[in-house]
Amino acid sequence: MGTWQPAYIGVGSNLDDPRAQVLRAISGLAELPTTRVVLTSPLYVSQPFGPVAQPDFFNAVVGLLTQLEPLALLAHLRSLEAALGRPEKRERWGPRVIDLDVLVYGRERRNDPELTLPHPGIVERNFVLYPLTDIAPDLDIPGLGRVTELKGLVTPEGLRRDEQ
Repeated sequence: MGTWQPAYIGVGSNLDDPRAQVLRAISGLAELPTTRVVLTSPLYVSQPFGPVAQPDFFNAVVGLLTQLEPLALLAHLRSLEAALGRPEKRERWGPRVIDLDVLVYGRERRNDPELTLPHPGIVERNFVLYPLTDIAPDLDIPGLGRVTELKGLVTPEGLRRDEQ
């Protein structure tokens, strides 16, 4: 058995009842082997990122404790995405049924073709930093800094808390 590591997972969807997709994905994370969901952020609604015209996204961040190694965790996330109906091939920055990203895994820093940690997009994405601040404001992201400080560098433009 590995040691328990904290990990933070970004969850997003903008197709096929995206709010329900995000909630299903969060439930699915709770079913992963040797993994516990510890914290779940409120849901946020965000305008799409990138050049493709598409509906708004629903986003959340989930804090886990897991004994899965980073690549095993990633493999389980890909399986969960497939189970929730995500096609294997997709348009970059395009709409998606579900998107699960490993944002942070313990103090791990890696830059592999299949997994970069911490996630390289964290620093510019308000739809990651705002929900992450809700559950882990003092988290020190390896090589990037504290979540609350990073949040201060992005605007909430195009982002609102889901009020349902």
